[in-house]
Amino acid sequence: MAFDGTTLAGIVHEISVLEGGRVDKIAQPEPDEIFLSVRSKGTNYKLLLTANSNAPRIGFTKQSKISPLTAPTFCMILRKYLSGGRIISITQPDFERIVEIRIDALDEMGDRSEKILTIEIMGKHSNIFLLSGGKILDAIKHVPFSVSSVRPVLPGAVYSRPPSQEKFNPLETAKNIADFFATVISGENLQKSIYQNHTGISPILAAEICNRAEIPQDKIPSLMSEEEKSRLHTVFSDVFSQIESNNFESIIYWDEKGKATDLTILPFSVYTHLRAEKFESPSEMLEVFYVKRDEAHRISQKTADMRKLITTHQERCRKKSFVYDKTLEEIKNRDDLRINGELLTAYLYMAPPGSKSFTAENFYNNNEPLEISLDPALTAAENAQKYFKKYNKQKRTFAALQEQIAKNQEDLTYLESVAVAIEAAQDEADIAEIRAELAEMGFAKKRAKAKNKKADKPAKPLKFTSSDGFDIYVGKNNTQNDFLTLKTAKPHDIWFHTKDIAGSHVILVTGGKEPSETAILEAANLAALNSRAKNSSQVPVDYVARKHVRKPAGAKPGFVIYDYHKTIYITPMAN
Repeated sequence: MAFDGTTLAGIVHEISVLEGGRVDKIAQPEPDEIFLSVRSKGTNYKLLLTANSNAPRIGFTKQSKISPLTAPTFCMILRKYLSGGRIISITQPDFERIVEIRIDALDEMGDRSEKILTIEIMGKHSNIFLLSGGKILDAIKHVPFSVSSVRPVLPGAVYSRPPSQEKFNPLETAKNIADFFATVISGENLQKSIYQNHTGISPILAAEICNRAEIPQDKIPSLMSEEEKSRLHTVFSDVFSQIESNNFESIIYWDEKGKATDLTILPFSVYTHLRAEKFESPSEMLEVFYVKRDEAHRISQKTADMRKLITTHQERCRKKSFVYDKTLEEIKNRDDLRINGELLTAYLYMAPPGSKSFTAENFYNNNEPLEISLDPALTAAENAQKYFKKYNKQKRTFAALQEQIAKNQEDLTYLESVAVAIEAAQDEADIAEIRAELAEMGFAKKRAKAKNKKADKPAKPLKFTSSDGFDIYVGKNNTQNDFLTLKTAKPHDIWFHTKDIAGSHVILVTGGKEPSETAILEAANLAALNSRAKNSSQVPVDYVARKHVRKPAGAKPGFVIYDYHKTIYITPMAN
């Protein structure tokens, strides 16, 4: 994600509505984040500032968190100096990833003085400061001299901004073509020259500028023609003129897996292959992005043990397959044992006693001569019985192997379906269903039922509506698949599933009507998207009326058989 200076510029413009407002409440529910309640122009706003190394940001929020009974020291200091203060200005100095909120408040002597609440959005080095007279009153993260002698962060220390690395403000260089090319002409790669020499520009924004100017990103700047230089500067100027005029569009770009690839406050031509979702404000965009990302991270953590369990069982099944294949290879000539026994029985009195071998006419193969090995210590009849005994043993082994191979393949198919379900899990209810299913199938230990209201709520299949109005349901796990197909769907509804590929059951609700080609295509696309083949092309999807789908007795969850189906080939596309 590119949380660069442009994104922050959009945020600063949005929260500038707080200028003139009063700081009402201050809370610190987490060690690295602050909530400010501000009343401005008759409206109450909640401003979030977080220095979390994985998600540093500033913006309006609708989140509500419980604060600790005893407020942390930093929170107490903010309350002491900022409560009731009036916000004078909110700025982004030099287009850096820094926001300074100047607040006019009373000091400890009761006199009015200006304080600056500053957030630096610098990845793992992100921090929140309260400044007064150029010095640090306190910071949400302290950095002692032992960690950084160049820029210690301690109460009483002089505050200095992070080193600029001699970068230039793009809002300034955009105004003059000579100034602009003076910053980038020395580089060996145009894209890198743009972002490495300017503050607030991310690599992807630099790539976007090159793309709009129709100049290769790896072009050597010094080899650019005058026409290319002019075109590049025009694009660069247009981008930052749009930013300076606060002409923003808040967009999240989603990939085909439904994961956020990036968020921007300008439309990006380099992302035309992705699905763009627009938002009313940068804060709303950030909130959705981080909530989705945090949910995905939480689900990943909560399903880690199940994913490990599935992998372990899959490995066991694959090892069994190897052993079964090896055994099949060893007994593949078992019929030869029977033939040897029968030939010996037929020519019983012709086999000389004490011989190590005997050649007989093989009446199973046009009387071709066949040499049969013998145990000289046994009679011909005993040798024949020995062959029959060995044959019968291998015959029983083969029969048992067929059952074991089928059971092992059934387990592998089932485990693959659960792996897909784990990827599709969206909440604790989904996770609880999968856990219960694994325990029921004997792949996991049964757990004591947790007192969790969220997990107690039954999980629901996904619901979509085709572009021409047909309802489409998608199961997220085998429990939901069985429920959808066997208990919910009507005989005339259409059932979809990827052919011989683990995935969700998809039901197109027809309501007794003839489904449109559009609805069938969109339902098939959902089946492909919610399968193991979601990143493939030309995925085969079978579809058939629900009345032709049935579940064999004793089959595992999610397993069905069907006939009279048609197959459609789909390259999955996220909507």
